[in-house]
Amino acid sequence: MTNEILVIDDNSDIRMLISSILNDNGFSVREAANFDQAILEINKKLPNVAVIDVKLDKGDNDGIELLNHIKKIDNDLPVIMISGHANVQMAVDSLKLGAFEFMQKPFSTERLLNFVNRAIENIDLKKAKSILESKLFHSYEVIGQSQAMEKVRDLIAKLGSAGSRVFISGPAGSGKELVARQIHKKSSRSTKSFIVVSGALLDPEKYELQLFGSENKDGTINYGFFEQAKDGTLLIDEISEIPLETQAKILRVLIEQKFKRINGSKEINVNVRIISTSSKDIREEVDKGNFREDLYHRLNVVPIFLPALKDRTEDIPLLLNYFSKKISELNGISETKINSDYDLFYKYGWPGNVRELRNLVERISILAVNEKQININSLVKDALSQKNIKDASESFENVLSYPLKVARERFEKDYLTSQLKKYKGNISKTAEFIGMERSALHRKLKTLGIKDIN
Repeated sequence: MTNEILVIDDNSDIRMLISSILNDNGFSVREAANFDQAILEINKKLPNVAVIDVKLDKGDNDGIELLNHIKKIDNDLPVIMISGHANVQMAVDSLKLGAFEFMQKPFSTERLLNFVNRAIENIDLKKAKSILESKLFHSYEVIGQSQAMEKVRDLIAKLGSAGSRVFISGPAGSGKELVARQIHKKSSRSTKSFIVVSGALLDPEKYELQLFGSENKDGTINYGFFEQAKDGTLLIDEISEIPLETQAKILRVLIEQKFKRINGSKEINVNVRIISTSSKDIREEVDKGNFREDLYHRLNVVPIFLPALKDRTEDIPLLLNYFSKKISELNGISETKINSDYDLFYKYGWPGNVRELRNLVERISILAVNEKQININSLVKDALSQKNIKDASESFENVLSYPLKVARERFEKDYLTSQLKKYKGNISKTAEFIGMERSALHRKLKTLGIKDIN
């Protein structure tokens, strides 16, 4: 497929020169002579690359305004800014705002082609990486032996044969999108689209346009997320971030099972399964008046809760092993064995949850391959911020202020609690690891006031 370049410059000679060079080198070119034309062309269809003059017909920096407009629509689209009155600050500002390159007039044919070719290579690499990661993401499974995760897997299996709406809650990074994809994968809609829309990333001024689409005066149609997910699954991530006015329109769609595009007269029937997620306490958001209760009840037909990783630490060994294998597959490297007995894994608070653990495993795996010697325990300690360590014991300085007996009890309580978590509350395995008789461990736990950890 021919790559399309959009050239935006109010100087007809410059515009024709750039277009001619690009056409001669096999690119498809569209042109815009001013700001308004540029907006029409951008909204009609996004190009593969945009070449934009900083100064057009509306002001000194209206080209920068176009750059911002494009980045709101597609942050990955490469934009090359050009100017005949450039200075260092202008170039720096453009690059900070997301421009791929900045080019000063006059420029050579070689320089223009070099920038355009590199821009296309860059976007192609991003697309390839996205496809690869998407394939790998689809192969991910819900991992865990904790009671909470067993319940989640059971619900996924049951929901596969049903068409019920699902509301998945849990902290950021806990795996909400993965669970939603698993539900879609096991459903009768699995061969249809799975569309993800983030309530937190939608343009506040274009909620309805992005959700329901629009009909343009020239007869073209912008399809919204509801139509893109036709016959498939629409995942509305962080739905609590959508404003109340738009919530009311989503509710109307769920009730009537149809909607109209913006500027459209024809009603579009909805055949899509809705899965919603939120990292906020949605019931609390309802009570605060931030989320419609009637919409909540429509969406919350089957609730699924994903706990924080710190509340299911018995799953950490399985996750470490699982991610090590997956990351070796993705990067084509040998698998790195990570010792799951390292205490810091169970003391750390994991604010980023499973996502943070996966990122840590990837970092360890890459470093283990590229460095001759690596101390994994030291790397883990350096990577995990000390402020988030869930350490029940006091700092060493504070412990010094206690009598020996109290300090010893505090250390023993913290140590035994950590070991019990590591072995999922199994007294026999914990006793064997710490070198203590099972009965003696029972007595010690009772003395220290430590209850069974399940």
